[in-house]
Amino acid sequence: MRIKQLIAIAGIASLVIGFAACLNQNPGDETALPEKVSYNFHIRPVLSDKCFKCHGPDVSKQEAGLRLDYPQFAYAPLKETKGAYAIVPGKPDSSELIRRISSQDPTYQMPTPESHLGALTPYEVELFTRWIEQGAVYEPHWAFTTPKKAPLPKVKDKEWASNEIDQFILEKLQEKGLKPNALADKERLLKRLSLDLTGLPPSLEQMDKYLADESANAYEKMTDELLAAPQFGEKMAVHWLDVARYSDSYGYQDDNVRTQWAWRDWVIHAFNKNIPYNEFVTLQVAGDMLPEASKEQILATGFFRNHKYTEEGGVIPEEYRIEYIIDKTKTFSKGILGLTAECAQCHDHKYDPISQKDYFQLFAFFNNTYELGFEGDILQSRPAKKPVLSITEDEIKNILPYINKKDTGSLMVSVMGEMDTVRKTYVLNRGVYDQPGALVRPAALQSVMEYDTVKLPRNRLGLAKWTVSEKNPLTARVFVNQMWQEFFGRGLVKSSGDFGMQGDLPSHPQLLDWLAVDFMENGWNIKRLVKQIVMSSAYRQSAQVSKKSLEKDPENIYLSHAPRQRLKAEWVRDLVLSSSGLLVPEIGGPSVKPYQPKGLWESATSGRGALATYQQDTGKALYRRGMYTFIKLTVPPPSMIIFDASNRDQCEVKRLQTNTPLQALAMMNDPLVLEASRVLAERLLETGANAETNVETAFRKIVCRKPSAKELELLNQYYNSQLQAFKAKQLNAEKTIRVGEFAHDEKLDKDGLAAMMKVINLMYNMEETIVKS
Repeated sequence: MRIKQLIAIAGIASLVIGFAACLNQNPGDETALPEKVSYNFHIRPVLSDKCFKCHGPDVSKQEAGLRLDYPQFAYAPLKETKGAYAIVPGKPDSSELIRRISSQDPTYQMPTPESHLGALTPYEVELFTRWIEQGAVYEPHWAFTTPKKAPLPKVKDKEWASNEIDQFILEKLQEKGLKPNALADKERLLKRLSLDLTGLPPSLEQMDKYLADESANAYEKMTDELLAAPQFGEKMAVHWLDVARYSDSYGYQDDNVRTQWAWRDWVIHAFNKNIPYNEFVTLQVAGDMLPEASKEQILATGFFRNHKYTEEGGVIPEEYRIEYIIDKTKTFSKGILGLTAECAQCHDHKYDPISQKDYFQLFAFFNNTYELGFEGDILQSRPAKKPVLSITEDEIKNILPYINKKDTGSLMVSVMGEMDTVRKTYVLNRGVYDQPGALVRPAALQSVMEYDTVKLPRNRLGLAKWTVSEKNPLTARVFVNQMWQEFFGRGLVKSSGDFGMQGDLPSHPQLLDWLAVDFMENGWNIKRLVKQIVMSSAYRQSAQVSKKSLEKDPENIYLSHAPRQRLKAEWVRDLVLSSSGLLVPEIGGPSVKPYQPKGLWESATSGRGALATYQQDTGKALYRRGMYTFIKLTVPPPSMIIFDASNRDQCEVKRLQTNTPLQALAMMNDPLVLEASRVLAERLLETGANAETNVETAFRKIVCRKPSAKELELLNQYYNSQLQAFKAKQLNAEKTIRVGEFAHDEKLDKDGLAAMMKVINLMYNMEETIVKS
């Protein structure tokens, strides 16, 4: 939104930030059939949408005894139509499938009208006809095949490509008749890079240094500087906290306080130390089971203990213990494997080759922890549930120095712990805790990769080794995709939590596989992967959108321009704090309680326990980064939820992004934004510079670039109009500046301060401020 428009409506109560909404549909070209029809990329998506509900893996729901997910079933004689076959390779006219999907007779047509799945389009019918003509060749699901490095594509525009990533991107752009953008200007690129690598805007010093550096590797030097900054670990941790459903309370009705923040400190440390991803996963899945496990290795397993716990008397302990294991199973399968295995809890998966038995064999790995379903009500509660890791002050000082603990006494963290004897695991009928069926033993999902019981023990350590095996087709792909999503807003596989049959196909399958293999070949090095992505020209290009690109690729799937994305909720807060000078850069430690509307917290509590009322923090704790904001599961931080933060009640690998008037209202009226505007205005006035210089400096701090002459003119006009209004007592300067707890400089001219504060607040409300462009 332009400054002139903001000025015109600066006094109204609400403002809708004008984000450009991405279109949800990308109309495909159904005018020409592919020369070679692929089962994975053309046929299976239609089968999954229209046919597998009745003719898929779930045996209990199969109609007419027909399965279409495997060739041996699809080619077999039909049980209910003698002499007929659903699919006869090479002979569409003899295939009952073609007759049924092309029929207009509602009593014969497939899918049936009463299924409400919708008839196939003429294009889809022709697609199936050609596929059968070509032999009806089935292919293994792409995500369950071992990734391979394809040869790098040959592209015409060799000068634009900075690394291998760009060659794959250019190949697709050429296929679609599109061209990439030129590189973004240095100021916008630095803002993008700094926010992506640290979650913070660049400082004035960084801006000046980068703009003055004319060397060929100036961008790479800045990239290395930001990768080495301790804030890199904080930025990277935010996504992993979503995956791990980290919070500061237990959930359910009483929702009392817990102390899992030491695990969060470890995650930040792990990313800063650049622990390889295979080790990062192993520690969190089975660190406690490593030989002579250290306190750090055990602490890492807090990953699985971040789920909700009940503290309400009268519950059935075993029911909730099973719920906790189900949560662990879902977090592992969705967050690390990118699969919706939870769909098989109550019955065989309807789309993916995961039976209910497969699900409970995976469940069995987590069923041997000695945690309880109920450990006492809130009056007897503890800040950590068994198994507990106690960490002493001496241990923090000598072996775990990255844990930021200031008070005395031991710190308790919920971690994993293995029972001495193996607990029996059963397939639970309909997934119900008290309906045990067949006995099963721990085993990973065979459809993904065989679990070698000779080489791998049937425990979490064996599961960890299976997970990070270079033969596992999912682990590297899923993480690489999540990292791509972090920088481009969309994964190469859009459904980043579902690599199964119902998930989206990869937009650049060869690039995804190349990155996954390259990642493993280079020691699962996370910082190296991140640097590869941000050093690509695809990442560095301008965000300007041409009419042709918008028409041909409205979702920007093929990256003909850089995406424009609003910052995550935590970084909206961080940008305000950092640019104003309020930010307390302390890393780690307990979560804090910043400003919050009165009464909101209390309206959703049981009235019992340490969190019955909201006790706002004061002093430095008010100005910590957004990731340290206290998360109470029944009342997530309102300012964060408004900006689409995860509510952390379950594993989440991708946040939604909405555009609502509430976001504009928050930016205009949040006490923190108003306080930051006042504090920055005070610090600018204290320099003794004139108003025009102060306006320009503020713009650079907040928007991260130099204002144009027109922008500067408009902002100065607004400053002068506000100054006159305050001097004429049309506006109340004293009331305007009395906001927030940060100390006020009484020596400054109130009218000038209030006018500068209004200008700065307007800058915080510009769309460009909280958008990576």
